[in-house]
Amino acid sequence: MTTGAPPRADWRAWMGLAVVALPTLVASMDISVLFLALPHLSEALEASGIQQLWIMDIYGFVLSGFLVTMGTLGDRIGSRKLLLMGGGAFGVLSLIAAFSNGPEMLITCRALLGIAGATLMPSGFALVRNMFLDDKQRSVAFAVFITCVMGGGTVGMVLGGVLLNYFWWGSVFIAGVPVMALLLLAGPFLLPENRNPGAGRIDLLSVAMSLLAILPIVYCFKELSRNGVEATPIVIGVIGVVFAVLFARRQFRLEDPLLDLRLFTNRVFSNSLVIMLVGSFLMSGIMLLFIQYLQLVKGLSPLKAGLYMIATSVAMVIGIMLAPFISRLVRPGFVIAIGLCIAVVGLSILTQVDTTTGVVVALAGPVITNLGVGPFVTLATELIQGAVPPEKAGSAGAVSQTSGEGGVALGLAALGGIGLAVYGSKINIPAGIPAGPASEAKESIAGAAVAATRLPAAQAQQLFANAQEAFTSALNVVAIIVAVLAALLAIVAATMLRDAKRPGEGAAAPEADESAEAAPVES
Repeated sequence: MTTGAPPRADWRAWMGLAVVALPTLVASMDISVLFLALPHLSEALEASGIQQLWIMDIYGFVLSGFLVTMGTLGDRIGSRKLLLMGGGAFGVLSLIAAFSNGPEMLITCRALLGIAGATLMPSGFALVRNMFLDDKQRSVAFAVFITCVMGGGTVGMVLGGVLLNYFWWGSVFIAGVPVMALLLLAGPFLLPENRNPGAGRIDLLSVAMSLLAILPIVYCFKELSRNGVEATPIVIGVIGVVFAVLFARRQFRLEDPLLDLRLFTNRVFSNSLVIMLVGSFLMSGIMLLFIQYLQLVKGLSPLKAGLYMIATSVAMVIGIMLAPFISRLVRPGFVIAIGLCIAVVGLSILTQVDTTTGVVVALAGPVITNLGVGPFVTLATELIQGAVPPEKAGSAGAVSQTSGEGGVALGLAALGGIGLAVYGSKINIPAGIPAGPASEAKESIAGAAVAATRLPAAQAQQLFANAQEAFTSALNVVAIIVAVLAALLAIVAATMLRDAKRPGEGAAAPEADESAEAAPVES
């Protein structure tokens, strides 16, 4: 029997961390990189409006739907094997996407990229969990890994802008190919294999049911955030909820479930997922509104807005990287709570901005907010992984990522809807504006911008100025709501995670599966 402290990771593990983390950055980047490339590729491929929406959305839809399946598959066939297979497929599909000759071909490539991308994050979580057995080192490793996952969106916007200034639209897809090549070359030498040899076969009916549960729910949230409350997406969302219930019932009956729901009986695991879901819900909505504020109220181009948002990403990285070290002195639940209180300070600044506020002053709000957000992002993830047996690490990573993705989708729908409602109630349509432009202007500030192009200069200026005032008021109201909810979440975190152990203090045995044996790790 082995006793004493777990072995500390050597240089090979830290090099392996870089090999694992960079592909996840590329997978995250692929979600945002098309924001700037879409106008260019739409013109080149002659894509219709519907095709443009599918080009944008299909990657995120498919990735979200396959996370749970790929997390469990990695636990069964080996996380390293799945990571290398997914990374190789991602690189090849990126090359094919870059040279697509029509919108249908690009949509197909984006869908397949979503499947390949779903292999990267759960496998990465599992490998980090099993490469770093020392609690303190694992906390730092997860902080580095999460930094890459969270930073992909900003990197995608900035890198996409630079590439599109010099190359054709397909260059945004080729950018990730060298990273995947590095993974395939270095992965077999630097990454250990880990799998659960006692696991049974994948239940294909469960896979189908999970897709029929997750995809309709994600679609519902996206459509509600884009078009407001409509009957069709709500009905589709309800269908997804029905399949989610059926999926859960089946998992309880299976000897080898696709998703072991007994993991949720571990309070640290389940409570950390709640923090991840609600925190992602709150921050996604406010950040979307602030990016619109920079572009439509302050008049920044998408590239300049993306460059300014680098400051918010840097702040989040600082919060992410500091959290593991602070949690060695203060219990993680209290560190998360303190971070959320810092976020409330940043949100309070956003409640006071107006149309005349300088960009730098306004930017202080989300910068401080993201500094406070960092701790819950990394510590909740580490607590989720630390609460499960090593052979369940892939599944835990998939659930964690799905929780975060679900929170983002829900936040964009709910808080975006509140913002639109406040905007519609606040905008003042000047006298003499025709019914058509007036109706467009009341729907959104983007609609007001379009309507203004069809009006005489004086009317256009007054209408858009009123729209900017109304949108800023909406940002203020949503910031107040998010600040109050973040303060409540801080109390919840301090209470629900008060028993979570500090790194190095030792964690309680996983309550969900006390009899599970650790899976062997192969070099």
